[in-house]
Amino acid sequence: MTRRAGRGSAGTVRWRPAVRAAVRTAVVGAVLCAAPAALPGPAATTARAATNAPDAPAAPDAPTYAFADDVRSAPAATGTTGAVGLEPGATYRSSLESREKAYYRLELDGSVNAYVAVTAVPRADTVLSVGDGISVSVQNADGASCSRDTATVGASKSPQPITAWGARELLPGRGLCQKAGTYYVVVERTGVHPDNGSGSGSGSDGGGIGAGTGGEGTGSAAVPWELELAPVSEPALRKAAATRVPEAWDSATPTPPVAEPVAVRGGAGFTRATAVRQGVWRDEIVPGQTLFYKVPVDWGRQVSAAVDLGSADKDSGYVVDALDMTLYNPVRAEVKGTAAGYGGTQKSTALPPLPPVGYANRFASATSTKALRFAGAYYLVVHLAAQVGDRFGDGPYGLTLRVRVGGRTQDGPGYAARSAPRGVFDVGAPDPEPEAAGRANTVDVSRSGTPGGDPAMKAVAVGGIGAGSLLLTVLGVWTLTARRRAAAQMRASAQNPTA
Repeated sequence: MTRRAGRGSAGTVRWRPAVRAAVRTAVVGAVLCAAPAALPGPAATTARAATNAPDAPAAPDAPTYAFADDVRSAPAATGTTGAVGLEPGATYRSSLESREKAYYRLELDGSVNAYVAVTAVPRADTVLSVGDGISVSVQNADGASCSRDTATVGASKSPQPITAWGARELLPGRGLCQKAGTYYVVVERTGVHPDNGSGSGSGSDGGGIGAGTGGEGTGSAAVPWELELAPVSEPALRKAAATRVPEAWDSATPTPPVAEPVAVRGGAGFTRATAVRQGVWRDEIVPGQTLFYKVPVDWGRQVSAAVDLGSADKDSGYVVDALDMTLYNPVRAEVKGTAAGYGGTQKSTALPPLPPVGYANRFASATSTKALRFAGAYYLVVHLAAQVGDRFGDGPYGLTLRVRVGGRTQDGPGYAARSAPRGVFDVGAPDPEPEAAGRANTVDVSRSGTPGGDPAMKAVAVGGIGAGSLLLTVLGVWTLTARRRAAAQMRASAQNPTA
């Protein structure tokens, strides 16, 4: 707002410097305050909260699983009739009842291998038994089984994401499941018993699922488990590849890397996994939490990893299988796992030696070798049992991840077409890594699981640019208007001089 001064000796209207500065300040403040308001919904809240955010993200207070940002809904069918179709390359969210099978459909041609990983997410307050888990199978239209895989929670009985997978593979000399047609993915619970208790509530909340609202533990048979399904297609090769599995490889126990740890924050799901490479990485974990990391592993390379858990403030007992680390391949099939008990003192555990990644590994007899059939992002999934909190406190506990990628890069098999999702079997350009010195040794990981990808912050940047442009426009109009009014007043004064 302009302010007109009284007539002075010159007979002109003047803008006092203090008033001019005050107007500028008001305009700038109004425009900048309007910028967060222009952000859509939650992004505005995030933008306002970002001003008070710490430089390094703190360990979460409650364990959650983060589903894919672009996840699609896929209601489970109780039979093949009405089974929802799954498209390779997409990610789906569904649920699994305790005593029912869930059916999904795949339409496949005769040239691709298809894989479907299913991650089940029990509520954080669920009471589980050793055998509780899921079974995933792929069947053809005649009811013949193409594959079957089972994963259970294990000795810790700690609620955590449980991943199993199924496949339709085109392998020479195998008659079943080789033709084009309709195939079905069948998911069911394992280890469910009628006396496992009851509870209420689903515990789902937006992009993640975590602790329920009930005060008591929820029986494993009480409520559905959330599911994330990730179908992937692998194209045929341009020319036939060797089917003989290499017998000689470096099977010596790898030496974990030793270096100053670089701070990272692990992701909360497969699609939010934090990218790490060879090196030593520092993180924090709370009891009941599962952290996801991904390591690019090319053809011919060997991946190894060890994980260290820091000591607790007190020593009060022992937890079996307290710390668990599992390696999954690019289609989320389990390669190998390791676990360690915890008694309050620091603990370390490492994966056993693994052969190099090679296309021919799919013809091996050992399950862990068969899983090392693709290049791409391999996932390290670390879980700290909820019982650790009961024995030693809520934490957070220091976590150190030591990753080594050995071997020599080799040429790939030469695919004849693209995979779905595209590039899943490529190492590709590396994700940004933290600097070892100079800046804070922390990777700022967004909800997408990769550094620098926070949608809210992108919105803030766009809003800032828009606000700056608006500010320049407002100030320009203000200056032009002031000059025109001053000139008009001068002309009026000249025509009517003061006596």
